[in-house]
Amino acid sequence: MEDKDMEKNDVSQSRDKEKDGDSYEKVCYMCRRPESKAGPMISMPGGMNLCHDCMQKAFDSVMKNGMDLSQIPNMPYMNLNFNDLSQTPRQTEIPKKQKLRKQKEPQPQLTMKDIPAPHVIKEKLDEYVIGQERAKKVMSVAVYNHYKRAFLEKDDADGIVIEKSNILMIGPTGSGKTYLVKTLAKLLDVPLAIADATSLTEAGYIGDDIESVVSKLLAAAGNDVERAQKGIIFIDEIDKIAKKKQTNTRDVSGESVQQELLKLLEGSTVEVPVGSNQKNAMTPMATVNTDNILFICGGAFPDLEGIIRERLMKKSAMGFGAVLRDSFDNDPDLLSHVTNEDLRTFGMIPEFLGRLPMTVTLKGLDRDLMVRILREPKNAIIRQYEKLLALDEVKLVFEDDALDWIAEEAIKRGTGARALRAILEEFMLDIMYEIPKDPNIGSVVVTRPYLEKNGGPLVRMRG
Repeated sequence: MEDKDMEKNDVSQSRDKEKDGDSYEKVCYMCRRPESKAGPMISMPGGMNLCHDCMQKAFDSVMKNGMDLSQIPNMPYMNLNFNDLSQTPRQTEIPKKQKLRKQKEPQPQLTMKDIPAPHVIKEKLDEYVIGQERAKKVMSVAVYNHYKRAFLEKDDADGIVIEKSNILMIGPTGSGKTYLVKTLAKLLDVPLAIADATSLTEAGYIGDDIESVVSKLLAAAGNDVERAQKGIIFIDEIDKIAKKKQTNTRDVSGESVQQELLKLLEGSTVEVPVGSNQKNAMTPMATVNTDNILFICGGAFPDLEGIIRERLMKKSAMGFGAVLRDSFDNDPDLLSHVTNEDLRTFGMIPEFLGRLPMTVTLKGLDRDLMVRILREPKNAIIRQYEKLLALDEVKLVFEDDALDWIAEEAIKRGTGARALRAILEEFMLDIMYEIPKDPNIGSVVVTRPYLEKNGGPLVRMRG
């Protein structure tokens, strides 16, 4: 009897699994949108699923007058399986009640009152970003003026039209370009899309089209076109689309990408797919106007310092007013002397630079800035580890000499602030592994000898 009961339970469980077989989200065969984006799917023979939009377009293309599929509540004839072909249409079961999806509440639209003044924006950025004072000041003013322009009613009575103020950020790797934009969008609570210029190619070639950056912004705004049209697009690694110096092949990811970005930066109307990166006849499209979208382009621009130094050295001459040849060799703020002439020599076309009127240069990080980055920001790396060990009721302390050693080692690696986390991850691994073993440990002090591998951390017991 017990064996029979066990078999019955197994059969019932297998049936329940068959009923719940749709644990994976269905994807439309035509437009490749998931069920959460396109709504309920229509199951076709062979495991093929279609959304209502694609099915409607298919019927409209066959029938001239069209056929409104939304009037059919459940489409019993479309949800067929091969086992149901032997049944008559009357034998197919039609559910009496259909579950309705909860409609998403519309997000509140931005107003000018939601955008703080430039000094308030900079004060908030100071809590998260250390150094780069001029960059924070320029971006605060640029963002504030941009949104004043975006919310300005279009009244040409006085004939004054405010132009866009897109930003070009130049700085070495790890200086905080991407982190500055992310923090800015988080503080302003506006949609932000971060795109990589290395994946952009000319239309018709393998890679992402130019409109894909607008599609990412639309997805970040919850497919709300009005909200997306007042968002921020950050195109990183913009130096990678510079003109190639010597090439015998077609430059599909260099100068041609710059030329296709011109209208997008200046302000134009583009059609982008909704809920998908694929652009085909079955994917619903949305029209987005980029006139009020703030574009921020950033890049490390390697070897640009050499171009600037070479231009400055041309001014050298003989006499008392001559510029010494080695006067710019160790200048940490050499990028601040950049001009459009230097960027054109690097490989950027003048039409592209003309649509980025504001140029911001970020300084490289020295030892003092590295130590401040470890300590002062709200989301400092040391504070993150302190919080992790506080969950185990253990106090974590870093000595000043230890922080100085970490900063010096990070400068040697040459990857900016990214090296700080890499170094801490390396030395905190043993501490994070050993500390939870003993519940009597009360505090851990990280010392310089431990980092230099001449000893261990100072561990203090409770009481």
